Amino acid sequence: MKPSRLQLWGGTDSTVNRVGDRYIDQIALTGHDRRIEDLDLFADLGVSALRYPVLWERVAPAGIENADWSWADRRLERVRELGIEPIVGLVHHGSGPPHTSLQDPSFAEGLAAFARAVAERYPWITHYTPVNEPLTTARFSGLYGHWYPHGRDDATFVRMVLTQCRAVVLAMDAIRAVRPDAILVQTDDLGTTFSTPALRYQADHENHRHWLAFDLLAGRVGPDHPLWEFLMKAGTQPADLAWFRDHPCLPDIVGINHYLSSDRYLDEHLERYPGETPGGNGQDRYVDVLAARVRAEGHAGAAPLLRTAWERYRRPIAITEAHNGCTREEQMRWFLEVWNTANRARDEGIDVRAVTAWSLLGVYGWDQLVTDNGSYEPGVFDVRSSPPRATAMVPLLRSLARGETLVHPLLDVPGWWHRDVRFEHRFALHDDGRVDDVDPDRPAMRAALARPLLITGTGTLGRATARLCELRGIPYCLLGRREMDIAIPGTVRAVMEKVRPWAVVNTAGYVRVDDAEGDAERCFRENTLGAGILAAAAADRNIPFVTFSSDLVFDGHKGSPYVESDRPAPVSVYGASKRAAEEEVLSIHPSALVIRTSAFFGPWDEYNFVTIALRTLAAGETFAAAADQIVSPTYVPDLVNATLDLLIDGETGIRHLANDGAVSWADLAAIAAQRAGVPAAGIRAVPAAQMGQPAMKPRYSALGTERGQILRPLSEALNAWIETTAGASRAEEPVTRGDDAIRITSAG
Repeated sequence: MKPSRLQLWGGTDSTVNRVGDRYIDQIALTGHDRRIEDLDLFADLGVSALRYPVLWERVAPAGIENADWSWADRRLERVRELGIEPIVGLVHHGSGPPHTSLQDPSFAEGLAAFARAVAERYPWITHYTPVNEPLTTARFSGLYGHWYPHGRDDATFVRMVLTQCRAVVLAMDAIRAVRPDAILVQTDDLGTTFSTPALRYQADHENHRHWLAFDLLAGRVGPDHPLWEFLMKAGTQPADLAWFRDHPCLPDIVGINHYLSSDRYLDEHLERYPGETPGGNGQDRYVDVLAARVRAEGHAGAAPLLRTAWERYRRPIAITEAHNGCTREEQMRWFLEVWNTANRARDEGIDVRAVTAWSLLGVYGWDQLVTDNGSYEPGVFDVRSSPPRATAMVPLLRSLARGETLVHPLLDVPGWWHRDVRFEHRFALHDDGRVDDVDPDRPAMRAALARPLLITGTGTLGRATARLCELRGIPYCLLGRREMDIAIPGTVRAVMEKVRPWAVVNTAGYVRVDDAEGDAERCFRENTLGAGILAAAAADRNIPFVTFSSDLVFDGHKGSPYVESDRPAPVSVYGASKRAAEEEVLSIHPSALVIRTSAFFGPWDEYNFVTIALRTLAAGETFAAAADQIVSPTYVPDLVNATLDLLIDGETGIRHLANDGAVSWADLAAIAAQRAGVPAAGIRAVPAAQMGQPAMKPRYSALGTERGQILRPLSEALNAWIETTAGASRAEEPVTRGDDAIRITSAG
């Protein structure tokens, strides 16, 4: 029966795919294999159903007779206790245990035997997804060669689709022999492919191909099917397709997995895409890019898929995966857009049952198509903290599960896929072949469309924060000392009343560490008094507040990376002012966020250590750097993006943010020179005592964290810096807003 309102489902990415002889296991990578308590976190979201793994490869890699059910037993029982409906998956982008594969004719029978064993062990379970995304898995394993057995031709691709769909049919037969009312929730990644007029034929082929697995299960692939000729050319026998007509297994719920990357655009004009690797179909060569990045009308979204699925199959539908791997506010905007699309479809009479938050624990390696462990992409929870840390997605999902609307100023701004920043190739393509020039760097709308983020301070960090807010579509107001002296309470109150920010990020302050030794009064005024006054103003308005501290609050005697709970003991005036600011801010505004960081370098500042070192060395001059001071260099874009994410998530207290790594200043100069291709012979590594610095510096001030390392390794950050500085800046340079006419910017 159709629920009275749209349901919230959840899911953990359970991919266990094979690359060569190696299995990449998301359940292990995210740590969920070790944390049964994650299930309580999921239940607290209000999910009514949970896509959950009982995977063939994990449970019975050496045969059903040697199966180990202990992991699944405990977790499924807990799911049952929590009152959540499990939707059990048996193969998730996998190819089965080592003795079989997607080309093995006995794969289907093997999965069916495992499916029956699962049904017999858990007879209370009704919902199953025997094979997740059979078409997508076949593309990655049989057409693109990414996953085992690494095929790259139509024949292998088609054979894998047929094998997996046959496995679904036989698995459901086996399950229904035990539980006759078992429900098939069949999933696949679905999107819309667009193209230039010349490639319309290929786009049409791919749009038909998206539905192939569902059509096979429905028994609808016959001589009149648009892909019949393609299937015959790929070596399919008519009897293979007749088998599906004789054994129809139409899904009880059609599961649509939909991402921004699901909608594609094909273009044969390769010169438009420098750096892109072209593909082809044997007839034409073309690039395959995100539709949202080039199509004037943007992405198609889930709406046409819901209508097509309903008209095609007349079965209930669920969006079984919805996720955007992006910054936090963009994750929220995407999920809310999909949720609202599903509700509009229900208003049109389409039986949409649920939208699934995916992946609850994030994923590893999808930036490399899971050919390696790759980078981590947070989900609703961030597993880099222990226990997993709730992100801003949690209150959003809780409100949706209750049938409510979350009010958040950042949800009033459209996602990047609706803003001009999306046109990364600087043009927009129309479906009729017309091309428009687009400037994604044009000034954004300057209108008070939403409450802004107030950024104080126009130095390196303030301008970087404004620049990235512009890119992320976060309305902001950037003010310098001329517009607001943060150490004057009346001025701060007046500006806060005029701007009405939803949060404050303080980057203002005294930054000249050596000069502070002879200028202590001013240093404490700007770093301590000002931060406290801002914190008080934010606390009075009950809004979030972020301020920055330093590794120089430590004395360096520990000899290993400092974590948040280590006792500060500053050895300089500057360090003392920052330590006093921490205490002042947190006493006034206990839910403030204090970020300790270290040794900035970045692409938008000509005066940071790395930039000066490389400029000096490139000029053939000598560059002296301390060899006995160890720091954790921090890439400014990483720092700012992480800070904004943590702010949006509602994080509080002291947090260390620095790229993962510890080096001396001299070694940092050498590594940067090597990465940039600059001769390093001019580096002169000297003791810090010979640098002539008035302020005492800790010999070892590297920053670690006990709250979860969320910045990438230093080596990767340096590579990103080199790549970024090699090209032109993409974001508009933020400007200071005068207090006589404060304006709010919003990337529109």
